[in-house]
Amino acid sequence: MKLNDTITDVPGLEVGHAQDNEALTGCTVILCRKGAVGGVDVRGSAPGTRETDLLNPLNLVEKVHAVMLAGGSAYGLDAAGGVMRYLEEHKIGFNTGAGLVPIVPAAILFDLGIGRGDVRPDAAMGYKACEAASTEKVTEGNVGAGTGASVGKLFGAKQAMKSGLGSASIAIGGGIVVGAIVAVNAFGDILDPKNGEIVAGLRSAEVGPFHIGAKGYFADTQEMMKSMLGRNVLGFATKANTVLATVAINADLTKAEANKMAQMAHDGLARTIRPAHTMLDGDTIFALATGGHKVDVTTAGAFAAEALSIAVLRAVRAAAPAGGLPGLKTDGATA
Repeated sequence: MKLNDTITDVPGLEVGHAQDNEALTGCTVILCRKGAVGGVDVRGSAPGTRETDLLNPLNLVEKVHAVMLAGGSAYGLDAAGGVMRYLEEHKIGFNTGAGLVPIVPAAILFDLGIGRGDVRPDAAMGYKACEAASTEKVTEGNVGAGTGASVGKLFGAKQAMKSGLGSASIAIGGGIVVGAIVAVNAFGDILDPKNGEIVAGLRSAEVGPFHIGAKGYFADTQEMMKSMLGRNVLGFATKANTVLATVAINADLTKAEANKMAQMAHDGLARTIRPAHTMLDGDTIFALATGGHKVDVTTAGAFAAEALSIAVLRAVRAAAPAGGLPGLKTDGATA
């Protein structure tokens, strides 16, 4: 099997983006036209979600037809309506007897402060993302739900960095592929788990207004949280955060197992984001199982976490400067 190293390596999935590059906001859809068993795990304490209760194993519907990740704060949930319209037009949905109802769980992140707060993903943008969906290698960086993403925001935007959207996949044998896609809009810093070094995040005094953390380019959010200034500003720190992700596998999982896969995948955030799952983040991970193979759920969850950790790093490394924030991808980029 020839892989493109993104979540579209998982058979049955397509990914599409749509964004407003001036307003710095957008949305990303993960389509599963034949349906996929879905799960979810919300660990952040400031979430904005749609249809997550439906994914509880106690509830009726087994399969979802798309997942929508969007910017725009709570306004961005409107984008899911466009996905529903697209799926209905293509005769995809849960058969109610009176008609087909597409099942589209969704989650949003806050990006209103980086571009234009009066422009948000809507139903038209969600529909456009569906039209762009394909099985090709996922475009990464300042696209889709990652268009307005940023990281390292303890002291606000002036010392933050641009982030974006990333994806990855891992072949685990027997034709089974685990994939992940993530929009990284974290309060904290992004670390490389191989060496513990900060890759992107809160910048130090040399590049920001506060005379702290001047030992290098990065101030280190968690260290700054111990300082008097950090303690004082934490209560007023921006709630403009949240990491949104979807992990997927081409295996047969129950809803309970899909939820466990989503739960275990949060380890990928804990390995790469410090701190993660804060009161200021709405970290949400969806899981999709498209079927076709047998797999132990522990294996599925372990590699979902691994794929997600890789995708997080790719999200910041592919992010170009925008909105006055520096990004790691500077070749051909404009702020």
